[in-house]
Amino acid sequence: MAHPRINLGSLKVFEAAARALSLTRAAEELNVTQAAVSQQVRQLEAQLGVELFRRLPRGLALTDEGLGLLPVLQEAFDRIDDALDRVGDGLAREVVHVGVVGTFASGWLLPRLADFARRHPAVDVRISTHNNRVDPAGEGLDYAIRYGRGNWPGMESRFLMPAPLTPLCTPSLAAQLRGAAELSRFPLLRSYFVDDWRLWFEAAQVVPNGPVNGPIFDSSVTMVQCALQGLGIALAPPAMFEREIAEGRLLQPFEPMLDAGGYWLTRLALKPASAGATAFAAWLEGECGGPAGDSA
Repeated sequence: MAHPRINLGSLKVFEAAARALSLTRAAEELNVTQAAVSQQVRQLEAQLGVELFRRLPRGLALTDEGLGLLPVLQEAFDRIDDALDRVGDGLAREVVHVGVVGTFASGWLLPRLADFARRHPAVDVRISTHNNRVDPAGEGLDYAIRYGRGNWPGMESRFLMPAPLTPLCTPSLAAQLRGAAELSRFPLLRSYFVDDWRLWFEAAQVVPNGPVNGPIFDSSVTMVQCALQGLGIALAPPAMFEREIAEGRLLQPFEPMLDAGGYWLTRLALKPASAGATAFAAWLEGECGGPAGDSA
């Protein structure tokens, strides 16, 4: 069924309101009045012959019809934005969307992206960060860089580099340690996996002097920032915090390392790779030491 009188503006208003579940926030985003947003939404509902929102005492909720329409519009607007970006400067540009676990993004990738841009000026890499939980299909990603063992269902995974974990702390805190067994005197910070500290003590063949306690973070970057404040000892990959170590703000007080996983370049196995995405993968693997093969 065709709807010839529905304009792009009405659809954009609905998308903004549906994303925020608020007419007020949609109006602020679009720089129009709330009344204008409400009128556009009601006009769109009348044209479609369905309700897209349920009006609640506080805010909005999407109907089944609204839930079905929202992801289609979001994908369409993303494609329009990408197309405009490619032609806006007179160059044919290709956008590659990459989701990157935050530790790898800040500790390794971002300082090197200028080299990729110099080598591939027609490819625009857009980076979003995540805490190792990512939905490549839902987020429209060409690639996701993750930490783990490479066994994500439905994904093609290419190993990039190892990232063994070891204790990291401030020099003042390290000076209080006479041996690895004394680590348990302090808060032991960790991310993602609750058993990492226990496994590190086993790998180091050390029995801690007390219980292994400490907060769990959903980001190694945040965890290490806590360690930099002297609030505990982080179990983290030193390769991702080379600057802090070189500056003397962090120390690795003991040599043993725990192999808990590495960084992987992953993509949906059934999604074709564009020329720009293929170029990014080849550059990334080269920077990491060369391709090491795929793992299902």
